[in-house]
Order: sequence, then C-alpha cells, then structure tokens
Amino acid sequence: MTIYTSQIILVTGPARSGKSEWAEDLARQTAQSVIYVATAIANPDDVEWLTRIETHQQRRPVEWTTQLVPVELAATIRDYGDSGCCLLVDSLGTWVANLLEQDEADWEKTLQDLLNSLVQTTGYVIFVAEETGWGVVPAYPIGRLFRDRLGELVRKIGIIANTVYLVTGGHVLNLSALGSPLQK
Repeated sequence: MTIYTSQIILVTGPARSGKSEWAEDLARQTAQSVIYVATAIANPDDVEWLTRIETHQQRRPVEWTTQLVPVELAATIRDYGDSGCCLLVDSLGTWVANLLEQDEADWEKTLQDLLNSLVQTTGYVIFVAEETGWGVVPAYPIGRLFRDRLGELVRKIGIIANTVYLVTGGHVLNLSALGSPLQK
C-alpha cells in the first residue's frame, strides 16, 4: 500500500486573478489523479454564471473527475482525501455562500467538521479561495456575514496549510516562503 504525505495548499486572491488556473497547475504537478470538487450550484436562469462554470469546465483536462459538492465538503474530503488522488476544491467562497443560511452554532459545527477532515486527511487537498476583505465593509448584514465567515475560514485553513499562495496582479506569491502564519 502506498502512503501519501498530507499536503494542504491554499490559493487565494481577488476575482479574475488566475487563482483557479494556478491551483489547476499545482494539481497537475502532483502527478496524481485529480478530483475537481466544484462547489458551485448551476442556476439555469443565470446565463452569466453558467458561462463562468463552462469556462472552468473547458479548461480542465478530460481525465479529471468532477464532484459537485455545494455543501458536504468535509464528507468529501473524508471520502477521497486518502484515496491517492489530489482534491482541487474550487471555491471556498462559493461554498460559504451556499451555507449562509446556517445559524452561528451550525456554521461553527460545519467549520470545525471541515477543519477536522483536513487534519485527518493523508492526501493532497488544494483550495481556491476569494479574498473579500480588501474592499469596503458591505452595507448589508448578509454581505458582512459572508465576508466574515470566508475571512475566518481562509485564515484557519491558511494556518494549517503546508503552502499558501496569493495570486494577484498577474503574479503568484508564495506567502509561506515570504512570511509566517499567525497563531490560531
């Protein structure tokens, strides 16, 4: 039996920065089978959203498997995280948006379940996450809730990740090589 060393990678940055493309390159470099974990929910009435999803689909190698996982991310990591495959999760922002209706107690359980699944995995998991906290404070409660939950999630994954990349301005920065993680 082959034993895989756990490798948690976080790729973060603003919209249209190339985060997904960089994460896809990293997944190819693992030389493992890739399971693309898509967190988006396709809305047939939103043509622009469907176009974005299609762009991502067309860019992926045909040999990659796609799993549609709008909610059960921790369970997916537990199911496939030890399979010798590389999981590419795109994206955490969409996943958080899918769970905004959870109250605070349920969200904390969901967050802890995800973090526990990462601590227990022995495989490769690459996350794509949007940076939403660099702009103005959202004017509406749901926007502030989204920004705060995603920011907390990105920070917690960033602390346990082996490597964290920031993709912005057409450049990739290895934050793990340039800085130090904050303490939990």
